[in-house]
Amino acid sequence: MSWKAFVGLRYLTRSKEKFISIISVISILGVMIGVSALIVVISIMTGFDIEIKERIIGTYSHIILLKKGGIENEEEIINILNKNEHIIASSPFIDEPTFLKCKDGVVGIIVRGLDSKREEFVSNISEYVGSGGLNFGKEGVILGNELSKSLMLKDNDRISLFSPDGKRKKDFTVVGTFTSGRYDYDANLVFISLEDAKDLFGKNGVSGIGLKVDNEFNVNRIRTSLQDSFRYPFVIKTWMDLDKNLMRALAIEKKMMFIILALIIVVACFNIAGSLIMQVMEKTKDIGILRAIGARASDIRAVFIFVGFFVGFIGVFFGSVLGILIARNINSIADFVEKLTGFELFPSDIYYLNDIPVKIEPLDISVIAVFSVILAVTASLYPAWKASRLNPVEAIRYE
Repeated sequence: MSWKAFVGLRYLTRSKEKFISIISVISILGVMIGVSALIVVISIMTGFDIEIKERIIGTYSHIILLKKGGIENEEEIINILNKNEHIIASSPFIDEPTFLKCKDGVVGIIVRGLDSKREEFVSNISEYVGSGGLNFGKEGVILGNELSKSLMLKDNDRISLFSPDGKRKKDFTVVGTFTSGRYDYDANLVFISLEDAKDLFGKNGVSGIGLKVDNEFNVNRIRTSLQDSFRYPFVIKTWMDLDKNLMRALAIEKKMMFIILALIIVVACFNIAGSLIMQVMEKTKDIGILRAIGARASDIRAVFIFVGFFVGFIGVFFGSVLGILIARNINSIADFVEKLTGFELFPSDIYYLNDIPVKIEPLDISVIAVFSVILAVTASLYPAWKASRLNPVEAIRYE
């Protein structure tokens, strides 16, 4: 350790004025609280982001191949698609808006016809259904959980589905429900077998083909490679296209939360600047002695910059430890607060979550840590400059 760092550390840990020491402690606590709050909130936001992505991918697929007017030669198309080295599995489907009639009335819904054997390799829908999986049986229908609750339907109840023009009608038996975790899906979507969908809507083909690829974050590059073979009237969509506004809103919200919580650290840095200015006044005589024995102005600046660095580093270290501990145990903490106050922090009927999703990213923690230390060092620049400008003779005489 250089003598400048050593002197800076002594100035931080030993002060004649208790008031200055208290302000230094408050500055460290401010940085610590700001860093821990940032880590917790950003980890939760990242967890939500990943959870929503998984639900989008789980209900649809990584890539969807569509065609205006439908795809009639789906098996031929699937054979072509399966030759692509990045495509793991494919499954045809039919999506149609229609009407559901039951004892409680008529509602508008989206019917999705699925190939149950192929679909389980492309999406997570079979997991959302439960132990029964996508087992439709004869003319079976699987309803979204919210839809079944609103219509008070249960297993073995009979319903009728109509074609969009109302000319065709087919009766079905409720064989299960699914919970995707997305209210708009669970309240409006029903699944039937692909063959029943073709029969109901009078189709020879399908609406599209869902694809599972080897890397869901490489879908745009894979889409580009597929576009050479499937030009207009084919349309290729990725899971990123399905909820663009939601994903954009989450990204903006994450940035805004970072800015808002970073203000806590900024305020703490003002305290750092204030405490260092007072330390410069307290250590004026010491500064004069250091200059008299050969210390340069740059050395004096370095001493007080080291003080700011140590304040930032200590605050960041303990803030990171605290933030990671809170983030890792956030669900236990939330349960304790709910039992203590009777207030549910994350209502499951609103967020569709049994637990608060948390994802601690080392990169996020590194960015927060570096940002906080830089702010602390920046806050020390003016006091350090002020200290280096002191006249050695006048400083020694200072009382």
